[in-house]
Amino acid sequence: MDTLSNTAGAPARTLYLVDASLYIFRAWHSMPDEFRGADGWPTNAVHGFARFLLELLDRARPQHIAIAFDEALDSCFRNTLYPAYKANRDPAPEELKRQFGHCRALCAALGLSVLGHREYEADDLIGSACIGARTQGFRSVIVSADKDLSQLLGDHDEQWDFARGQRWGADGVPARHGVQARQIADYLALTGDAVDNIPGVPGIGSKTAAALLAHFDTLDALLERIDEVPYLRLRGAASCATRLRANRELALLCRQLSTIACDVPLAGSDTHFARGDADGAGLAALCEDLRFGPMTRRRLHDAAGLAFLPA
Repeated sequence: MDTLSNTAGAPARTLYLVDASLYIFRAWHSMPDEFRGADGWPTNAVHGFARFLLELLDRARPQHIAIAFDEALDSCFRNTLYPAYKANRDPAPEELKRQFGHCRALCAALGLSVLGHREYEADDLIGSACIGARTQGFRSVIVSADKDLSQLLGDHDEQWDFARGQRWGADGVPARHGVQARQIADYLALTGDAVDNIPGVPGIGSKTAAALLAHFDTLDALLERIDEVPYLRLRGAASCATRLRANRELALLCRQLSTIACDVPLAGSDTHFARGDADGAGLAALCEDLRFGPMTRRRLHDAAGLAFLPA
């Protein structure tokens, strides 16, 4: 259930925020390529995502939930700041792009809020929803394994790696990443992030970055006090200071790229993404078009609170 009762002082209401792309890509790579829709196109990613979504809804029973999708594939504000951002990734094949649309439609048919924006990524939408809901007395559970999202965790929020069955709050971030949750963007500014093609400061690895932030706390303080770096008990401290001086502007740019935007206006935030009424006709049509089996159809109708009448 989405009521927190075992943590003193925690908000009573929970907002679940789902990083859809992660689970769609995972389904695309793990589900056999034998599922086809009525039009003959592959539907394996939709089938896998539907299974994930059904299990999530069954286990969490959320009253407030939003599913965030990436629409800003090459139109994100980060591409304007740094054209090479995510340029290392191959474009999604058409067979997968079509399935993203089906996954969005499935969420909408189930009465779940769907978030997408041409200029902001799913992380930004999740961040904006998380911070906005916090001001209204909600805690958030971020359903994703993405380390970037750990920077959003407040006192009562959690991140949930659903596939591994692991959950952690802000106090669990240091054991996973070596820095505090609030330091994640500064950490990535120093180390870079190969997944997103963010370069970071050349020659500064994860251990050095963690040690620097443990001493200086923030990137700003580090850059203001670079003269102290050579005197730290840190291997290669003098050369580290030289790198930081030479790459000051790059570090600041990388922090911009790594920082999740939390000020995106979101439709549905006024109701805190409360689950809405399902679209029975739309759900039935999707089940037919995607060639879902009777068991999946029944589970989807049950999740939507709709009667299922087998053909």
